Amino acid sequence: MALPKLDSPIYETKLISNDKVVHFRPFLVKEQKLFLMAAQSDDVKDVVNAIKQVLNNCILDKDVDVNTLPTFDLEHLFMQLRARSVGEIAKLSYTCNNKVTDEKGVEKPCGGLVKFDINLLEIEPIKNANHTNKIQLTDKLGIVMKYPNFNMVSKLNMKSNVDLLNIVVECIDFIYDEDKIYYAKDCSEKELTDFIESMQQSDMEKIQVFFETMPKIAKDMDFKCGKCGYSEQMHIEGIQNFFG
Repeated sequence: MALPKLDSPIYETKLISNDKVVHFRPFLVKEQKLFLMAAQSDDVKDVVNAIKQVLNNCILDKDVDVNTLPTFDLEHLFMQLRARSVGEIAKLSYTCNNKVTDEKGVEKPCGGLVKFDINLLEIEPIKNANHTNKIQLTDKLGIVMKYPNFNMVSKLNMKSNVDLLNIVVECIDFIYDEDKIYYAKDCSEKELTDFIESMQQSDMEKIQVFFETMPKIAKDMDFKCGKCGYSEQMHIEGIQNFFG
């Protein structure tokens, strides 16, 4: 005899990048097992792959490709998914690193544990009003950038000039001048790399602004240590920092 099936509620949210409405269901026990398995791994790629797999399973719109969505859209989607699946309140805890002096005159971190709750559904994406993906290099020449996707998360955390160059090359949508548009998909990686390497430092700084001002999943919280009394405003950014 076939057992009855449990119906899952359907929720919706909007993508930050284009306001497209996305429908999703909460993740189930079988998907939660993916997270438990990933949590036992020291490889960041395992965690990223688990998140991508769960989002693929739970997003109901067939025209949404998790692999090509900007990182901030995926962070927002996962935040919404977690809130609807586990609960909208996340319990966070942080250790106070304020320097205090003990009875022997030795300075050391306070170590006090500060706990507080945060409502995930109240976190609004931060959008910079001056952000643009169109970068004018000269009066006649410019670049239009596309946003990095989840496959580039690890690269974005790297600091070397070589890695930054690779990121820029991968994120070029097209280059334009007065006469023509040159789509990156029609160019070789060497052609794009040579183009970027021919830039002046001031041009590269304009591109860096594009990355620095992209939409972010972040929130400022009031931090106060009950042990030493130290207080500050804490900036929480990135989905890994919103879950205790």
